[in-house]
Amino acid sequence: MDHHPSAETQRTLYPYVTGSSVVALKYKDGILMAADTGGSYGSTLRYKSIERMKPIGKHSLLGASGEISDFQEILRYLDELILYDNMWDDGNSLGPKEVHNYLTRIMYNRRNKFNPLWNSLILGGVKKGQKYLGMVSMIGVNFEDNHVATGLGNHLARPILRDEWHENLTFEEGVQLLEKCMRVLLYRDRSAVNKIQISKITEEGATVFPPFSLKTYWEFSAFKNPTVGAEGSW
Repeated sequence: MDHHPSAETQRTLYPYVTGSSVVALKYKDGILMAADTGGSYGSTLRYKSIERMKPIGKHSLLGASGEISDFQEILRYLDELILYDNMWDDGNSLGPKEVHNYLTRIMYNRRNKFNPLWNSLILGGVKKGQKYLGMVSMIGVNFEDNHVATGLGNHLARPILRDEWHENLTFEEGVQLLEKCMRVLLYRDRSAVNKIQISKITEEGATVFPPFSLKTYWEFSAFKNPTVGAEGSW
């Protein structure tokens, strides 16, 4: 191995393979989360079945957009965290608030070394009847809310959620709302694909459902002739 001085100070200067938006919300029994399964190499859709949502420990569910390899690294950190937590065998286990806090520290620490983990993370969970949903950006900016979204979802999905979300959503209503958000993202975000996954976490634990295809409608007049009326168009 060549121990060249310059090789020791390499930073993540830009992401390679990236996943697009993740959208999540609180519903009556817990948390619902949705993401598509695409992995883009630059603007090329290189991978089509990447799962970007994972259960963490007993009480948490993690979703990530951004660099896929950095997400895998974060999962390794979390495996170690959960293993260490289990080794105490003291009848307690880390809840979503603790895991979210840990992720915030990891992201901010790496940002301070100017070598960030190039992801936006959503961490949701339920422990002792308390629902929790928060997110953290690649530079450590973090907050909790009743619904969150990463990437373009933050601009395109959250306005819909602000209009339509309420705390007594049933599972079916929550899934419908997430599908609506994912459909808008599919129409408007070039990195999105129509194969999506939905996951949920309740007091009983986490379930990541198998991927399915969104039903789309491309016959809107604005899709057929997008530049009609635009200056200089035919």
